[in-house]
Amino acid sequence: MRSLPLLLLASTLQSAPIERVWLSHASSDPSKIVVNWETDQPGDSVVEFGTSHDLNQRVSSEEKVTLHHVEIPLDQTDATYHYRARSGEDASTPATFKGYPSRELRLAVIGDWGYAPGRDLSALGRDDVHLLLTAGDNVASLHEKGKEGTKAFSALIDAHRDLFRSTPFLPILGNHDREVTGRGSKPPAHLVYDVEARAYREFFALPGDEWKWHFDLPTFDLRLIALDLNHIQDFGTTWQTCHAWQAGSPQFQWYADTLATTRAGFVLTLMNEKQTQLAGLAKGAWHEHFRRGSALISGFGYFANRAELAGGLPYFNTCLKGDGDDYKDPQTQFFAQEDNYLLITLTAGAPVMKIQFKNLKGQVLDTREIARRK
Repeated sequence: MRSLPLLLLASTLQSAPIERVWLSHASSDPSKIVVNWETDQPGDSVVEFGTSHDLNQRVSSEEKVTLHHVEIPLDQTDATYHYRARSGEDASTPATFKGYPSRELRLAVIGDWGYAPGRDLSALGRDDVHLLLTAGDNVASLHEKGKEGTKAFSALIDAHRDLFRSTPFLPILGNHDREVTGRGSKPPAHLVYDVEARAYREFFALPGDEWKWHFDLPTFDLRLIALDLNHIQDFGTTWQTCHAWQAGSPQFQWYADTLATTRAGFVLTLMNEKQTQLAGLAKGAWHEHFRRGSALISGFGYFANRAELAGGLPYFNTCLKGDGDDYKDPQTQFFAQEDNYLLITLTAGAPVMKIQFKNLKGQVLDTREIARRK
């Protein structure tokens, strides 16, 4: 009679639910998506998926890992995909996500997630976005006890599990996403930041070099470009946070070349730096290229701010923690000290896209329409 409970215990120990699952893109092609998850023990990686509960398609990898990234094809638009992740006997609860649409596309941009824990994002859920982007500083640091390295990003996923398992996520880098020791009041003898962002790049499956990338949605004539620009004034010290940014640097040249070959009518550039800092230290070199795009988005300041820069370039600063110090951009047209995010809406074939600041009650704070590039 005692053997039955022991057998049940053994069975329980052999399998466990996979709870931490998130979606991303590892290439600029929206017809592929990556299902990501973590397991306590190394195991194989299997994704079962389909446009019905049958989950009649399967992609797998036999490599034994604890951090799993499996890319699956998306053959249909305007479809709901069902999927489940497996590793050995462990499996996730079946979940769904939306394939990209053919008529109206909704994107959201969140800044400074790492300094806004516990926020109610139900308004974002009501917007029913197809893709979630960030403007950097997704976590507070990589050295807080219990959140060292990739554990900090695991905690971010855990805080919003339903959102991340149903919405593709493309973050960009801020300085806090690679802060491996405390910063201190002056540059210490050791490096404070991992410029190569190894934990970030290990955890997330992103396009290109991952610390910089571009992603295309051709149906909506849209290209998204992510840059690694933050705290550029600390370059060359032990406080250095980002890759080289100077005119002529590899990152600068990559951006120039990417824009030169971009035919999309709408181009959004995402970064984590003040545009005035780049104007001052790079003598306007970056802005010559920014103005070739449709808009510039940052998450540097802890507020909502829209400015209209020279040449008619709209500049947006968004932050989930909107109660920071007031230092408006010199060309400000809208400013609010309120928790906020950006909602970006495009309609296929339309001549304009719409960018709105929204608060966490779902109220629209500001709207700017931007015409398609010539």
